[in-house]
Amino acid sequence: MTELAQTETEHLSPADLVAARRGRFSAELGIDVAGLDDGELFRWLLAAVLFGARISERLAARTYRAFAERKLTTPEAIIECGWNGLVAVLDTGGYTRYDFKTATKLLNLSRSLLDDYQGSLNRLHAKAESAEDLERRLIALAKGIGPTTVNIFLRELRGVWAKAAPALSDLAVDAAKALGFLPEGECESRFAAARLQALWARAGGSARDFPDFETALVREGILLRRAKAHSGRSAR
Repeated sequence: MTELAQTETEHLSPADLVAARRGRFSAELGIDVAGLDDGELFRWLLAAVLFGARISERLAARTYRAFAERKLTTPEAIIECGWNGLVAVLDTGGYTRYDFKTATKLLNLSRSLLDDYQGSLNRLHAKAESAEDLERRLIALAKGIGPTTVNIFLRELRGVWAKAAPALSDLAVDAAKALGFLPEGECESRFAAARLQALWARAGGSARDFPDFETALVREGILLRRAKAHSGRSAR
């Protein structure tokens, strides 16, 4: 989808943005995180790991679907597949640049989740003492799981998991400012998130659906960043 024209953004509502840019990545992949089913949550964590690398959204989604088609969407199935098998699946999806280390990361993540939380992300969430502890526990699942992956995973659980309260990504903040949803200038993350949540509520949105708005802002931020990079190249 092309970048929204300036005349289209002047009076854009949150619902308009979601309609134009689409909401949760998880829903687009056929994953239902709102029901808090452990199997669905693990599938979304798997996808978030893939989206967390410096790779295109298209390739990450294609690679996730390669896992789903082979029913490699549980910790047990990933461990049983083994490192060589995981590398082959990653390569099938076009994830060749990061295939070796991602295979290792997925194996370690699956083992840690089984050993420490009986394979349940809901159990991990229940044991977390705070939002910060929740993020630390997710990062500790495997070397290579960093703030970007955790942010991708948790932002779609905001309003679903009580302790899911990640910082807004720079992409979301930049898009919200460009669209007039946030004021220009410095904007502390918690203030920005609260302001956007209030805006979403005033527009008739529910707290559990706020991730659709946040994700639409991320998608818009990606387009704005690409347009800026293209403009910079054209000027040279």
